Amino acid sequence: MRHYLIAGLGGVLAGALATTQIAGPLMAQESGRNTATYEQLELFGNIFERIRADYVEAPDDKELVEAAINGMLTSLDPHSSFLSADAYSDMQTQTRGSFGGLGIEVSQEEGMVKVVSPIDDTPAAEAGVQSGDFITHVNGESLLGLNLDEAVEMMRGPVGSEITITILREGETEPFDLTMARDTIKLTVVRSRVEGHAVVLRVSTFNDETYDALKTELAKAVEEAGGIDKVTGFVLDLRNNPGGLLNQAISVSDAFLDAGEIVSTRGRNPDESERWNAEEGDLAEGKPMVVLTNGGSASASEIVAGALQDHRRAIVVGEKSFGKGSVQTVMPVTSDSAIRLTTARYYTPSGRSIQSLGIQPDILVAQPTPVQPEEEEESRTNSSFSRSEADLRGALGNDISDDDRQQIEDEAAEVEATAALRDEDYQLAYAVDILKGLAAVSFSADDVPAAETPAANAEPAANDDADKG
Repeated sequence: MRHYLIAGLGGVLAGALATTQIAGPLMAQESGRNTATYEQLELFGNIFERIRADYVEAPDDKELVEAAINGMLTSLDPHSSFLSADAYSDMQTQTRGSFGGLGIEVSQEEGMVKVVSPIDDTPAAEAGVQSGDFITHVNGESLLGLNLDEAVEMMRGPVGSEITITILREGETEPFDLTMARDTIKLTVVRSRVEGHAVVLRVSTFNDETYDALKTELAKAVEEAGGIDKVTGFVLDLRNNPGGLLNQAISVSDAFLDAGEIVSTRGRNPDESERWNAEEGDLAEGKPMVVLTNGGSASASEIVAGALQDHRRAIVVGEKSFGKGSVQTVMPVTSDSAIRLTTARYYTPSGRSIQSLGIQPDILVAQPTPVQPEEEEESRTNSSFSRSEADLRGALGNDISDDDRQQIEDEAAEVEATAALRDEDYQLAYAVDILKGLAAVSFSADDVPAAETPAANAEPAANDDADKG
């Protein structure tokens, strides 16, 4: 609070000094600016009254004002908007991890509704909705000309009710329909699994529960793998993660960093810049890491990927992320409504802006498009034609111990399991292979120098975490 008081006092003193030197021109300029603003506000009032008096049907005054406010905000950028009582309530519910709908994060691009990402295990994901899809119709009714809130409202409905959305997808020659049932979306924010000796942590969103869930799932997976000494490394899967809360992105990044900057934000005024640094303690205990990203990885996901990439704590694998690098602050304006206003941009520790550029992976790995299997002719023989030393008649045996033979068989089974994983999830299999390779050459995170962090542009301001999507 003292920081703000001192800055305010300094501004008042500087203004007083400037006024004594060139008071006339400054006051005239300010007066002219105010006059122009009042004229525009008068224009708004006149139009508002004309609509109330002459529109073909009597409009609702409250709806008119809210629509005007929303139009003003949405004209700034795709992420600023007015949150009515219902929208504000929905937003608060989503950050707590349970809400109703189809399970997709959407944005608007050139007037069209674009899917940022489907959420795991939701009707949209199970129906086959993909990141980058455009939704053109809902139940045969066009979304063209609607703002994003209106389009989302058309997709809402009672849990269990059926909805058909029309999809326009790159690579498809014609639009196509997907039908699904609306459901209550209960987010499982973090899932863990063990692939070979690699721990895979799938993070689907950043809400109030993310860091705690990550910590719990990581510990569970490490125990399942037989302890940290048995783990070759960690895969942090951020694909199709549309983001969420800034403070959770910072906590997840900090979970794998011992020191250094995590992210900085720079707003309109230099004194509004903020930066966050990591504290000592790495949940992965220095084990190598791979972060998976794709075009559905946005916002908070990009903060985490960028921080771990810049500090060379992780190798980023997959496809370029979404590129949503702006901060939205939710500001209540009445007891039950708020505005979501873009107030700053994010920067990674090396000073890169995420906005519109995204995070470029260290290793570009595209997920192959599934190919429909063609019917194959049934083989007319059961004979194997593989050729190896063991297949030769009279080949010498190998007198290794039973334990050594068991170890070889276990290692072969792991390799086969990873090979089978390629058919299910090629990018994840690639990440697991990287960790296995790094372990084979005794990779240590300490062997790689951390990225240099830029000098601070300003002292951090004591501000609330920005809520972002």
